[in-house]
Amino acid sequence: MRRAQTAAARAAYDATLASYRQTVLTGFQEVEDNLAALRILEEEVQAQEEAVKTGRQSVAVAINQYKAGTVNYLNVIVAQTAALNNEITALGIGILNRRMAASVLLIKALGGGWSVSDLPTGDSLAENEGQR
Repeated sequence: MRRAQTAAARAAYDATLASYRQTVLTGFQEVEDNLAALRILEEEVQAQEEAVKTGRQSVAVAINQYKAGTVNYLNVIVAQTAALNNEITALGIGILNRRMAASVLLIKALGGGWSVSDLPTGDSLAENEGQR
């Protein structure tokens, strides 16, 4: 009887330990995934900024070529359209939203969180400012 109880207790302990290990591994995976997402999104922002810069240079070249009479105005319009599309994409909320979502998920994966009760109030902010 005692051996069966001991075996059952050990089995329950092993199951609990396996569940704990899986939870820890899942947490590490979530942290790693969101850190990678933030890094990739930062690279995407930099690439988009480079595209905007290149688009502006392309417009300047097209305008100079038009003024020199080597191309027609359609080339200028095409360059301006491409540059504008790059700027719209750079300013677009898609990348920003994904970065914010990845940041929130990273905070969550690290065990952080917040609720309205955790946020500072106007009074506590004034007190902290007065202590400085």
